[in-house]
Amino acid sequence: MFEPIIENMKIFIVALIIFLINLPFGYWRAKVKKFSKQWFLAVHIPVPIVILLRIYSDIGFELYTYPILVGAFFLGQYLGGKIYRK
Repeated sequence: MFEPIIENMKIFIVALIIFLINLPFGYWRAKVKKFSKQWFLAVHIPVPIVILLRIYSDIGFELYTYPILVGAFFLGQYLGGKIYRK
């Protein structure tokens, strides 16, 4: 009965965590030269964290989760960069 609600809450919570994790990485990314080693690290270090969150939260790798979690990833990166610029 409550499985769809619980599943949606899990996806929302994981998306929120991904967003929050990416804020400091986006801030860092905005400070360094584009396509430098540090820029590359700022973009890619959170990826294993996202994969671990997917596995340990048990949401898996269903196709419908990708737009939500990728959106949270890039929104965190984007807003982290915006915070740095202000």
